Amino acid sequence: MKRFLMAGAVAATVALGSLTARAADIVETAVAADDFNTLVAAVQAAGLVETLQGPGPFTVFAPTDEAFAKLPAGTVDDLLKPENRETLVAILTYHVVPGKVMSSEVAGQKASVETVEGSKVHVNGSSGNVFVNDAQVVAADIEADNGVIHVIDTVILPPM
Repeated sequence: MKRFLMAGAVAATVALGSLTARAADIVETAVAADDFNTLVAAVQAAGLVETLQGPGPFTVFAPTDEAFAKLPAGTVDDLLKPENRETLVAILTYHVVPGKVMSSEVAGQKASVETVEGSKVHVNGSSGNVFVNDAQVVAADIEADNGVIHVIDTVILPPM
């Protein structure tokens, strides 16, 4: 398990190698990674940029552009409309946990963790891979100056 998480952390470091040496917040880190364009657009449309640039700390389960592409056609465009902002905020804040939780803290464990949205996500690190609900963590422990990002392969949806 630790080798898998270490490999993920190394891959994430290599993938984010273009980042500057100065500290970056969650949003700046996501922008620099260039695999979170949809997530960044959604955070902007939801008005959450300032929040995620705040002091935190935050743990963000960040779906990639590919993860958003798995949603039914038109879903993202629909969510980005101003009239759907409340739903978008709920979905995005369901991907955020207060505090900074590193992968080593969940290795070999199962836990239900309350999100900023108010519902719980189920984190399962007991099988050699880490899952958040049905989403697999594909890169872990991408540190930002106000928290940590864990990259996931699927958009997770709060119970509605």
